Amino acid sequence: MTKKSTYTEQELIVLLKSNNRDAFEYLYDRYSPALFGIVIKIVKDEEKAADTMQDAFLKIWKNMSTYEKAKGSLFTWILNVARNTAIDKLRLDAKEQKNIKLENVIAGDLHAVSFTPSTSTLDLRALVAGLIPERKLLIEMVYFNGYTHEEAAELLKMPLGTVKSRVRKGLQELRQVFLMQDLRPQLTSV
Repeated sequence: MTKKSTYTEQELIVLLKSNNRDAFEYLYDRYSPALFGIVIKIVKDEEKAADTMQDAFLKIWKNMSTYEKAKGSLFTWILNVARNTAIDKLRLDAKEQKNIKLENVIAGDLHAVSFTPSTSTLDLRALVAGLIPERKLLIEMVYFNGYTHEEAAELLKMPLGTVKSRVRKGLQELRQVFLMQDLRPQLTSV
């Protein structure tokens, strides 16, 4: 098949769904400048934008069979693929940066930090030690070691919701212990 200078949208869709290389080159030539403009606004780096464009067009090529005309025009669909690919790239870059920072902390970059528990927290540590292990570990990480819920979840490879609910249940158990301690002097003085 020879390269055609223009296609109707319907012709282009049919050819793209049959993995026609000429139609894909036409799609790239026609739409890549507009898509690049959107992608670079999101990733804000020309090299990353070029990589993202390559990933986006690869996704378009591989997923063309999922395109449904009833949901929108071809341009709208490929624009969404490119935009979502750019957003995914940003998220991945941010996650990698966070992992690098977390790895540095775990690797021992805390040698300059000195922690000396106050005497008022020693009893608290003993109470926390009495919690079930899954809650104890999370309470220690979040409240004694300064991790955020997100960092603890990432480090322990747990869903964030699980971390938050275990911390909450651990705090509820500790609250009950403190309530019982507050009631003891009143009961003994009667």
